[in-house]
Amino acid sequence: QVQLVESGGGLVQPGGSLRLSCAASGSKFSSSALGWYRQAPGKQRELVAGIASGGTTNYADSAKGRFTISRDNAKKTAYLQMNSLKPQDTAVYYCNQGSWSKVVRSDFDSWGQGTQVTVSS
Repeated sequence: QVQLVESGGGLVQPGGSLRLSCAASGSKFSSSALGWYRQAPGKQRELVAGIASGGTTNYADSAKGRFTISRDNAKKTAYLQMNSLKPQDTAVYYCNQGSWSKVVRSDFDSWGQGTQVTVSS
């Protein structure tokens, strides 16, 4: 079964940048879609960005133009480059992998610890 570990979060000022990493241990990384999600206080977990095995990407409107999802299959690692961060981006960020349908629906039985991103002056 897949295991994923998120890292790279932290405290950053508005307008700053962070790059999150998601390290996977499964054997089907290269054939799986990946998603980055976030959950802010009082809100449901939402898909921020997804990337298919073939490289097709999808972004939430709030992330488009500022965030970039990428993957390195050799390293079994996914990334989320976040630029021009806003206080509204403050949340715990999670990654997960599976079919595209599962990524879009956030349909996973297991989630990791996530990594906290706080955007504040």
